[in-house]
Order: sequence, then C-alpha cells, then structure tokens
Amino acid sequence: MRPFAYIFLVLMAVVYLVSCEDEKYTTSTDVKLEFSVDTVMFDTIFTTVGSTTQHLKVYNPYDQAVKISDIRLVGGLDSDFRLNINGISADELQDLEVPAKDSIYVFVEVTINPLGENQPIIVKDSIEFLTNTNLQYVKLVAWGQDIELIKSSISVDAEWTDHRPYVVYENVLVEKNATLKINPGVRVFFHAGTGLYVKGKMQVDGNAEKPVVFQADRLEAVYQEVPDQWNGIFLYSGSHDNQFSYAEIKNANIGLQVGNIENEGFASVNIQNTKIYNHSYAGIFALKSKIAAYNTLIYNCGYYAAALLIGGEYEFYHTTIANYWSGYGSRSRSTSSLMISDHVVVDLADGSSITYSGDLTKAYFANSIVTGNIVTGKEVELVWLGEPEFNYYFDHCLLTVADTTNVEDAKYYRNILKNAQPKFIDPYVKMNFQLDTLSDAKDAGLPEIGKLFPYDLINQNRTLDAGPDLGAYERVEESTN
Repeated sequence: MRPFAYIFLVLMAVVYLVSCEDEKYTTSTDVKLEFSVDTVMFDTIFTTVGSTTQHLKVYNPYDQAVKISDIRLVGGLDSDFRLNINGISADELQDLEVPAKDSIYVFVEVTINPLGENQPIIVKDSIEFLTNTNLQYVKLVAWGQDIELIKSSISVDAEWTDHRPYVVYENVLVEKNATLKINPGVRVFFHAGTGLYVKGKMQVDGNAEKPVVFQADRLEAVYQEVPDQWNGIFLYSGSHDNQFSYAEIKNANIGLQVGNIENEGFASVNIQNTKIYNHSYAGIFALKSKIAAYNTLIYNCGYYAAALLIGGEYEFYHTTIANYWSGYGSRSRSTSSLMISDHVVVDLADGSSITYSGDLTKAYFANSIVTGNIVTGKEVELVWLGEPEFNYYFDHCLLTVADTTNVEDAKYYRNILKNAQPKFIDPYVKMNFQLDTLSDAKDAGLPEIGKLFPYDLINQNRTLDAGPDLGAYERVEESTN
C-alpha cells in the first residue's frame, strides 16, 4: 500500500472515532439542564461553626447524554461555600457526563467568618454550569450570625446578654460559688452532645416579651421539633436557689435534671412561666431535690414529662403536664407522663443492683393538669417502698389515671376531674395547649390558688371570671376580654 493511502485510512479512522464519540452526547447549544431548586438556601448559620449540608439535584431531561464542560463555584477560593460534585470534593470540575434521563448531585456547605456584627448578615455566591457553550446558574444564599462561642467552664460570676446568640460547643460547667445570670432575650444554642452543668447557680431572667431559649444549634426547619439533639441542663446536688423565669428548654435528651445520686444533699430550683418540651427521655428529671413551679408547661417527652424520684419536696401550681409523644421513629411511649417514686434501682455491671431511696416530704399539685395519650390511660404513676415517708396530694386537678385509682381518698386527692378531657386547642400539630371553650378544666381551679398566681403563662388574668382554669393557661372569652 502506498504511504499516502495508509495515512488517509488512519485519518479516516480517527475522524470516525471522534464522530462516534461526539454522537454519545447531544451537541445542541439549546441544551438546558434542569435543577431541583434555583436557589440553595441556608437558614441562619453561626459564624465559624459551619453548616449542615444542603444538596442540589441536576437533571438531564434529554434522550442523549449531556457533557457538562465545566461546573464551578463562581467565588472560587474566596467563597464561604464549599462543593462536593457527584462525590468529588472540588469547587470546580470539568467534563462531567450526565447520562440520558439521569441526574447528579451537588452538595453544598458554608462557613461564615466572624464580622463583628450583632445583626444577622447575608452571604451569597452561585454555581456556574457550562454546557455546549450555554451558561446556567444556581444561586447560593446563607444568613450568618456572629456569636459568643462558649468552650470553657465558668469559674466566676458571669452575665449573658442578648447582644448575640451564645453557642455552647463543648460541655460547660458553672463551677461551685459561681453564678450564671442570663438576661431577657438570650438565645443559647448547644452543639450535639453538649450540655450545661451547674454546681454553682443559674439565674434565668426572661420575660413575657423576651423569653430565654435553650435549644440545639441545628436551625434548619426539619430539626425544629426533633428531640435528643443536645444533653440538657444539669443542676448538681448542692446547687441551690436556681431560677428559671420565662424560659424555653427544648429538643434535648433530658431538658432539666435537678439533683444527682452521687452527690450529698439536694438541688433546688424555682420555675415560673416556662416551657419544657420535645425531650427524648424526660422534661424534668429530679432526684431527692426541691422544685417549686407555677405556670409551667411540660410536654411531649419520650419517657416521662416529669419524673420525681428518690423522694424530695415538690410544689406545682397551675402546671400543664401533657405527653402526646408521637414516637419520632418506631418507638411509642409506654411510661406515664408523671412518675413519683421514693426510690430508684440502679443495675451494676456485675449483674447485681443497688436501691437508692429517700423520703417524699411533699409532692403537691394544685390547679394543674396531668394527661396524655398513653394507651393504658395511666399518666400518673406512684411508686413507693412502704417504709420512707411518701406524702403526695392532688388538689383541684384534671388527671388521666388508671380506672382503679380512688380519687375520692381525701388523704391524697381533692376535687379531681378523673379522666376528663382537657380539650386542648391542638396538642398534636401546632402544640397548642391552651384550652378550648368547652374544656372541663375551665373555671375548675381553687380560687385561693388562682389569686396567688393571678396571671397565666401568656399574661392572661385568671381572676376575672367564675374561677381559675386548670393548667398553665387561662381561657379568656372575647366578651370577658
């Protein structure tokens, strides 16, 4: 074969191969990728801490494969955002094939540098897609907030103000003899696995307009009602005169633990106008301690809304304990909303166990509601060994109890609405535990108790009608209002 004929055949083969390769992809300049969203949006991100991962799905709607010549983060190295493109961590990637009628994922993260600003700020960027000379963009938007990052113990008196959110990134201990004062409007966010531990004293001074909020640091909408995101607040035995006023404690494992077995003595706390909810184990978990509470709402916890164990001294006035736990997975609740016990049995590693017990000096519930949706209908459980002192009394309360409970026993009960329906406005979806106008709890309280606490959780006057309503909320009809 002549040399020029051989060269011609080789060239033809190359052209054929190239054209076959081209036929794998559509080459039209009208090609338009499709995206699951046109803007990847992040809720408020705390500076330096970083975000959760959002994702973008990129679709090829055509019957032929598409080759994306270039995907890049427009801000490049200066951007606050980071990309993972179809499993590859890179802020730019070339020649990415998307098969016919198929899709790829682009994952986005963001970390915002501190700016010294007290108000939220916004950061933006975009992802550029180049396909057959056609440019398309997806916007990236994140709101950022400078924070006070808490990573060490508190050994001297400290005061937190509402100029910026506080983020607890490691477990924080308020040491003995130190007081942590938290002013109205403060928001405290906890990273996963962290909590606030108190051997000194806490003074939480929220108000009706500016409550103090304790919650996890995942702010996306999907996490708003998810429990077990942080460890809660722990008051050690020996920590006295703690106060929570107009506070919200939500989405932890145990919202507020008062006292512990290992330490001598007891812990004490006053709780007013406070909501404790969405905890995977318990809202209040008290051991041989003292609690005085009024206008308190405790709801939706995986085991107990309130567990008062190893005795102690407890007073709850105009309190609503309502456990409508929905399972958050496959496990439904099988324990009572309220547990009162003079002992706890602790299993040891060697298979044996040890029992801790103590006198229940007082457990007094007045003008209160204890209810829930447990199948057995037993939302109040009373357990005692028979030897220690065990003094409890329910005075003008609505109780969901076992049918065999004798609420006519004057030693323990007075004016009990047994297994009546509180008729909350919406305890399942909107978590609204205010009373419907037809509730049996309306006007059923003891007037003397109502006068001691004349304003309810939302500052409604409970002394203006026939009698105070049971629970934390007063139903005020329009005519009365």
